[in-house]
Amino acid sequence: MKKPIIYKISLGLAVLSLLIFIAMALMDELSGAGLSMVSFFVLLALGFSGYRALRGYVFAVLIFAGVTLSLYWPQYFVQVGEFKLTNLIIPLIQIIMFGMGTSMSIKDFAGVIKSPKGVLVGVVAQLAIMPLVGYGLANLSGFTPEIAAGIILIGCSPSGVASNVMAYLAKANLALSITITSIATLLAPFVTPLLMKLLAGQFVEIDVLAMMWSITKMIILPIGAGLLFNHLLHGRTKWLDNVMPLVSMLAIGLIIIVITAAGRDSLLDIGALLLLLVLVHNLFGYTLGYWFARLVGMDERDSRTISIEVGMQNGGLASGIANTLGKIATMGLAPAVFGPLMNITGSILASYWHKKIPREETRGRQTLHERK
Repeated sequence: MKKPIIYKISLGLAVLSLLIFIAMALMDELSGAGLSMVSFFVLLALGFSGYRALRGYVFAVLIFAGVTLSLYWPQYFVQVGEFKLTNLIIPLIQIIMFGMGTSMSIKDFAGVIKSPKGVLVGVVAQLAIMPLVGYGLANLSGFTPEIAAGIILIGCSPSGVASNVMAYLAKANLALSITITSIATLLAPFVTPLLMKLLAGQFVEIDVLAMMWSITKMIILPIGAGLLFNHLLHGRTKWLDNVMPLVSMLAIGLIIIVITAAGRDSLLDIGALLLLLVLVHNLFGYTLGYWFARLVGMDERDSRTISIEVGMQNGGLASGIANTLGKIATMGLAPAVFGPLMNITGSILASYWHKKIPREETRGRQTLHERK
């Protein structure tokens, strides 16, 4: 059987699975429709993988399959025997951060010297826009204090590796994206606790020093180990460079599934509204980040970069912080929803910009053509 036919059949079966789910929902059999919904997402992911334009959505679709599994059968993702699966969250984040460190070098920080304005604008925008938007949405939400604090928490977190991938796909300034992510991540142990104390202190009690230490353990130590590993074994561990992105994706997926299972009851109660607020938060990040960059005189490519860096946050880190506070089933919900959602919106935005040449490049080509 030819591959293209397999992908087409998968998409057809995905549509059939969705129709079965809808039919069962209309017959008030929603509680038994889990298998059809999981099948829909898995088959959709398989179908998407056969088309270059859709491959960027495969990971996000599989995350939704995992989330559906944890919503319908949470008992399998809460604990195994006496072991609570939430205990895996911190080690998984440390693995992700170690992988980030192995892909970095001191050269990545040279971007601060090469493009100080871009880095400053990007970091300031990220540390100002998303926390303040999160604070506004949390106050408007009407959620319980811990769930509302989770919205602020995702806003106070730095950007993650996903933003670098989207910057590359969007034909933005990848070097600037990596530098902003690196600087914001290293500032997180100091800035995130202070912002949380300032903005979320009315919702939950924040121990600034304890949060600083927990974030340091999750970020600084594993990234430092990754940097050292890269420096000592540079060029001799290419297999690790190939494996770590896959390991990171699997880790992120498992974190989201575990959080969803832990907070299933709360998520079923407020899921639709939380999804809407998280989407608004994410879209405001892209929009305000872009126009803030344009307002201060950044060119189109750099403005795209800052837009993506502001709109895409490190949901894994936010989940880890919620877990260290013992509030993974409440404060961890917003980061769990934000993660897969931002991958979808980020992919759509990156695809749009990929096809749209930056204005500066268009003018440059026209000038070159006129000279010829």
